[in-house]
Amino acid sequence: MEDQVIRTALGTRAGKSGRPQDKGKASAQGKRKSPSGDKAKAFRRRPGKPARNTRTAPAKDQRRSLPLLVRLLVMLLAFVAMVAFAVALARLTLEPSPASKALIHTNLHPGRSLRAYLDQPALRDAVKQIGGNILLGVPFGVLLPVLVPRTRGILRVVLLTAAVMLLVELAQGAFITGRAFDIDDVILNTSGALVGYLLLGRRMGRAVHPRRRFRNRRDSREA
Repeated sequence: MEDQVIRTALGTRAGKSGRPQDKGKASAQGKRKSPSGDKAKAFRRRPGKPARNTRTAPAKDQRRSLPLLVRLLVMLLAFVAMVAFAVALARLTLEPSPASKALIHTNLHPGRSLRAYLDQPALRDAVKQIGGNILLGVPFGVLLPVLVPRTRGILRVVLLTAAVMLLVELAQGAFITGRAFDIDDVILNTSGALVGYLLLGRRMGRAVHPRRRFRNRRDSREA
């Protein structure tokens, strides 16, 4: 009998000690599963903070762009100015000058004519020659970005102006009496186009022709 009593007492103690262990295991398993729930809660949107609205930026950009009627008017004025400039350019560069036939010479070396201009005794003559050639290229830098949106950019404006002026100089040297090819004139005209683009042409081109393709791509990425 005593042996049976001892066995039953030991069995009850083992049963009592096993229950807390089971509870401890269950709580440990629950704690292991809890980080995933915490991560899910962390990724949830907080109710206090509103979501960011990424569609407000394009609306502000559209407000800044000029109305269509104003843009068309600016392009029309730019076209008229370009035609007037082309006529003036033809008169200044492509009209024969027989009186200066003995004074002209072809210049293929950059800087030679510039040194000749600066070596003149009268400073007014040097300013007239250099400044006149620079001013002759300014309309290209101002009007080209407005009329042709694809010409926007310093490199494109410089290359297009240099190409046009190079053709003008070649025509002078080949067909016009009293005119000669001068590479320094091409350099000065291109410099004038660069100045006009940096001062005014770049801003006018962006105002008249806003870049919508890049905005749409940016909006799609943000969305």
